[in-house]
Amino acid sequence: MAEMKTLAKDTAIYGVSSIVGKFLNWLLVPLYTYVLRSQADYGIVTNLYAWTALLLVILTYGMETGFFRFANREDKNSADVYMTILVSIFITSALFATLCCCFSHPIAAWLGYEGHEEFISMLAVVVAMDAFASIPFAYLRYKQRPIRFAVLKLLFVALNIALNIFFLILCPRIQHLSIISAWYNADYGVGYVFVANIIATTIQTLFLLPEILDARRGRFSASLLRELLRYSLPLLVLGVAGIMNQTLDRILFPFLYTQPDAQEQLGIYGACFKVAMVMMMFTQAFRYAYEPYVFSKHKDRKSVEAYADAMKYYIIFSLLILLGMVFYLDLLKFIIAENYWSGLRVVPVVLWTYVFQGVYFNLSFWYKLTDRTQWGAYFSLLGLLITFALQVIFVPSMGYMASAGSSLVCYLVIMLLSYFIGQKYMPIPYDFKSIGLYTLLAVACLTVSHFTAHT
Repeated sequence: MAEMKTLAKDTAIYGVSSIVGKFLNWLLVPLYTYVLRSQADYGIVTNLYAWTALLLVILTYGMETGFFRFANREDKNSADVYMTILVSIFITSALFATLCCCFSHPIAAWLGYEGHEEFISMLAVVVAMDAFASIPFAYLRYKQRPIRFAVLKLLFVALNIALNIFFLILCPRIQHLSIISAWYNADYGVGYVFVANIIATTIQTLFLLPEILDARRGRFSASLLRELLRYSLPLLVLGVAGIMNQTLDRILFPFLYTQPDAQEQLGIYGACFKVAMVMMMFTQAFRYAYEPYVFSKHKDRKSVEAYADAMKYYIIFSLLILLGMVFYLDLLKFIIAENYWSGLRVVPVVLWTYVFQGVYFNLSFWYKLTDRTQWGAYFSLLGLLITFALQVIFVPSMGYMASAGSSLVCYLVIMLLSYFIGQKYMPIPYDFKSIGLYTLLAVACLTVSHFTAHT
């Protein structure tokens, strides 16, 4: 129980950056839906940020988890692990940003944003800096410095929000001033979303300099890098497939839904998707505290009981959040403009997807702790196959409802598979009696609410 209290404390502190930060970013959604010229503009934001999420996973190639695994090993020097990973990520990120900037024209044309090649260049630099910064942030988690972690994350959020307000609200009102009119272009619109992002990301990276310079305590090791890559590359496959399961709907939608209003429909879907982000905030906060906790405690005799307790409490709280979101959707819908409300029917589907995703994350430690990371790749590839197939089949006719439904089916399937196979290699005594009872109660409440609302 004492360990559960420690985990809860760390979860709460990391939640300051995750929940408060995500909530503040959530407040950008009404800004975008009310201020941007059209739903299609928000569709651009939705599509390009889905790409950046995928690229960020590729550029970190499993090294965050690799860092926790190797830094906690008795036969490894944690300083050498940190230095080796930091150098590796820096080289690959810099190379990626350079190539994207050089080939921004054909990339923009392929994505359908010809004439806005600078969008590609800006986001490439943002992703490269975020990938590099992910390792110092992992270092802060390893050193159990959640307060500094939270402060730096919130710094980025505050800067990004302030810059968005400046470019999208303040500048149009003061553009008559010569100091503003000299550079501000009111017609650039959605482009200023990306300008704000690159400025905020640059400043955040500069504030990480103390952690970056700490790497000088270690030394780069080519042999260690090979070990890290052997462990982490299967996680790259896992990560790419996993993030594609989360973002493929918004990446593929413009290619699959060929109606003239495809970009507008993507904007509606993207805005309503954001309404369900409270569940994702909770899952992310839990993950930040839970991952280093698991790796540091896995040798304890009672660790499996602790993992079972963590799963039970995660499910209880996630179901409470789901019920609260669905019951108060009539109030939450005002977070987005009225011309986006037609997509609110996807919110319950997305919420259940986040619940299954969180359970799957909790289950995933059996293959990470037993060094069978290839299983994570198998599950994610299967999930990706399910997601891709369902979207290709149903999105052209059903639109974004098929996009949301495909992710739900994906996580349900791989969650169940991970449990049954994981029990063979690392049995964990989950409290299914309590978990099943709470889940049935949640489903019953939602069913009653649905029929009551339609009578």
